[in-house]
Amino acid sequence: MSDGTITLDRPVGYRPVGETQRLPVGEDSQRHAEAARDMKILVIEDDAETRRFLVKGLREAGHVVDEAGDGKEGLHQALEGHHDIDIVDRMLPNVDGLSIIKKMRDSDKRTPVLILSALGDVDDRVEGLRAGGDDYLVKPFAFVELSARVDALVRRLDTEAPATVLEVGDLTLDLLKRTVTRGGQLIRLQPREFKLLEFLMRHEGRVVTRTMLLEGVWDYHFDPQTNVIDVHISRLRAKVDKDFDEPLIHTVRGAGYRLAIDH
Repeated sequence: MSDGTITLDRPVGYRPVGETQRLPVGEDSQRHAEAARDMKILVIEDDAETRRFLVKGLREAGHVVDEAGDGKEGLHQALEGHHDIDIVDRMLPNVDGLSIIKKMRDSDKRTPVLILSALGDVDDRVEGLRAGGDDYLVKPFAFVELSARVDALVRRLDTEAPATVLEVGDLTLDLLKRTVTRGGQLIRLQPREFKLLEFLMRHEGRVVTRTMLLEGVWDYHFDPQTNVIDVHISRLRAKVDKDFDEPLIHTVRGAGYRLAIDH
């Protein structure tokens, strides 16, 4: 039930990711690097080709990306997940995009939302913004414009004193001080272990797959058949869980790992 895709009627400046150049170069590249930081983004788009295009481009820009192909799953991830930005198609099966945004705001979920839609009249834009959207992009569009709008939302977040401390139960990770404590006890981590723990905490309560860890922590876009994840998880678990009664890092057999308080 897509309301249009970005692959039809390509606008000027449209270039599929990987076709000639992967990222902006020269001054544009510098501005891109300065504007963007490592974000966790949710893409809710029912058109498979458009969704693949967006996910690929955003990951190549350095972001961690979750995706949903219909409104019901998108709503669940939007409410239960922890994302920096949500990109939401307006017309979705099961639950439409504006309903997702309204339910988010009713649940006091303040994640910035970029609405995608083929409906571009002024009234349509106003309706989307009044529903709780933070920006509105009309299809078809060039990826470079979407990327610029994401960067603008990032800058807006940066000026709003973003959270610098992550907490799960008695486990605390301070992004500014680069410290980790549990129950008030300091836990010393290596840089990669710190990044791994941060990734797990940002996905609190959700299964994190090997692919997600390889892409989000090691920046691998394929599985090199290495045990690097198992080794680092084992080391991290020894430091975070070993001396405490309740484990926080759980292995989900055949799926991946999950950081959560299981009572």
